Amino acid sequence: MAQNLIPEMVRAVIALFIVVDPLGNIPIFISLTRNLPKEERRRVFNTAGIVAFLIAIGIVLGGQQILNLFGIGLYSIMIAGGILLAILSIKILVYGGWVEGEGSGGDLGAVPIAFPLLVGPGAITTLLVYNQKAGIMVSVISVSIVMAVTRVILQFIDSIYRILGRVGSAVVARLMAVFIAAIAVEFMIEGIRHSIH
Repeated sequence: MAQNLIPEMVRAVIALFIVVDPLGNIPIFISLTRNLPKEERRRVFNTAGIVAFLIAIGIVLGGQQILNLFGIGLYSIMIAGGILLAILSIKILVYGGWVEGEGSGGDLGAVPIAFPLLVGPGAITTLLVYNQKAGIMVSVISVSIVMAVTRVILQFIDSIYRILGRVGSAVVARLMAVFIAAIAVEFMIEGIRHSIH
């Protein structure tokens, strides 16, 4: 069982990191917090990391109950989630990121940075799928690893953005979008294959 656990965990971590996409979202995070003082920006990103982690853990621990409540099966989630991921990847490829308004007021760390930018429909779908396929332990560890890396990225976001630059950030975002599209196709194919059998 331990032999199967590690590959599943590696796959879950990679898939979740690609979908959460903290590197590809850097230009958006910079844009959202451009006018904030340095200390306020740090507080916003700290809040984003904590809230994103809590939402993701909440999905892992309560996601199955939500599926049971509405009578939704794993393969239906895979198909629907695959479609959502495909739309998300197309938006990133075409627009370079989210095109919704930045919003005003409230805490940017919680909305929109933590949700829906970090933990949005794609991340929720990925967590639900891996929760059922690999179990809660794999999902919790994957969330912990990805969110820890995300916190580090948010902590050093200015330095990373300076290194990548505007063009580099755009390239990373679109490269990640291609991987998101591949995960979407995989989800849809597996969901459809099991649904028709």
